[in-house]
Amino acid sequence: MKREAIKAFTARVTQASRSELTVILYEMILTEIEEAREAYEAGNLAAFDKELKLAQRYVTELQATLDFHYVISYDLMSLYLYVNRQIISAIIRRNPVPLDGAQRVMSSLLIGFEGVSKLDKSGPVMSNTQQLYAGLTYGKGHLNETYIDPGNQNRGFIA
Repeated sequence: MKREAIKAFTARVTQASRSELTVILYEMILTEIEEAREAYEAGNLAAFDKELKLAQRYVTELQATLDFHYVISYDLMSLYLYVNRQIISAIIRRNPVPLDGAQRVMSSLLIGFEGVSKLDKSGPVMSNTQQLYAGLTYGKGHLNETYIDPGNQNRGFIA
């Protein structure tokens, strides 16, 4: 995953509720699959394998978080196992074609969980994190992204 994407996902994780964390994992899986496709097209099979193994790790994390007290968890496990098989098939065949089905499943689940996360008012899972406020400033030849924590009283001069 590219450095910018890692920073963006990290910032979102610190502010995410439980359902938003699931959405983030889906987005990370889709990002890894897309970057694996790009690596394949560039002829970089090592990066192709690396990206798919990261996607596989995220799918495993989704499997581990299922609560089997709910019937839907069994259906989700079946879908996650299917996605995992497709990723393994792409790695073994060294071909991104099996990833089409995995992407379709993950995209559909992403849409559903985005709807759920909009209804989730439980607040962030992580506590004691800085509130992020994004802003851009111009640096020499590039843009700098900054954030400010309004709760931090140790900024600036104290009179």
